[in-house]
Amino acid sequence: MTANQTLTFKAQSHLRESLHGKTILIKAGGNALTDEKTKKQIVSQIAYLHSIGAKPVIVHGGGIEIKQLLDDVGVTSEFVGGHRKTDSRSMGYVEMALSGMVNKEITGLLNHAGVKAVGISGKDGAMVTAQKRYHTETVDGKENQTDLGYVGDVLKVDTSLINTLAEAGYIPVVSPVSIGEDGKSYNINADMFAGHLAGELHAEKFFALTNIDGLLEDIDQPESIIQTLTPKEAANLFGTVIQGGMIPKIEACIIAINKGVKSAHIINGMKEDSLLRTLLTEESVGTTIQN
Repeated sequence: MTANQTLTFKAQSHLRESLHGKTILIKAGGNALTDEKTKKQIVSQIAYLHSIGAKPVIVHGGGIEIKQLLDDVGVTSEFVGGHRKTDSRSMGYVEMALSGMVNKEITGLLNHAGVKAVGISGKDGAMVTAQKRYHTETVDGKENQTDLGYVGDVLKVDTSLINTLAEAGYIPVVSPVSIGEDGKSYNINADMFAGHLAGELHAEKFFALTNIDGLLEDIDQPESIIQTLTPKEAANLFGTVIQGGMIPKIEACIIAINKGVKSAHIINGMKEDSLLRTLLTEESVGTTIQN
């Protein structure tokens, strides 16, 4: 932070004090963590939140890293309805990329920034149990299901491990790889994983960091940001305003709000101090979903 920004945050002391002891769930990764400068400034903001007594919990994705690793080992992926079909061999590499490469990089950056972080996955402490996900589509009036392999949805969540780490002063950094009821590993969409976890943790706020400024009414008009929405209003925009990669982010926000999170935010993680400006000033940043 610059000196002027630090003064601004100090001036909003009531907002800073309101975060003391509160869980802030931050979903980071993918397009919001594509370069070293962005990674470091996001980590710096998380470290600052921790220093003022908030309890950040980080969930990350890693689609870019998964693709790179699969390309490196010569594994070709098939996509069905935007979902990567994942066989047992591919799942090993997916877990390597997420729970190994990405998870440990973020954990290392946080530790280097002076805070204690612990890298874990949904498998640790039986945190998240996954159920197999099928892709369903209707063709000529007939509903067809496609088996996506080791791709899962959240079935149930146990927050014991996260709470233990946070109470001890650690920042949990969580990969969405989880265990199914069959004992096998499943990859869960990181946005959806994060939304469920935020709700079960009774987080004060949920953040989805991306590389655009929020939900746009017109994708070709960067200034057409929809600043505030209720979950019901958001649900009515699926298939029109809400498309592609924004779908799981909005769905995750709705899940979090419906489970009791006070507000959910989609913000541009690549913009300097966007997370702190949302939390510690009265500035309007990105898209906020709340009742």
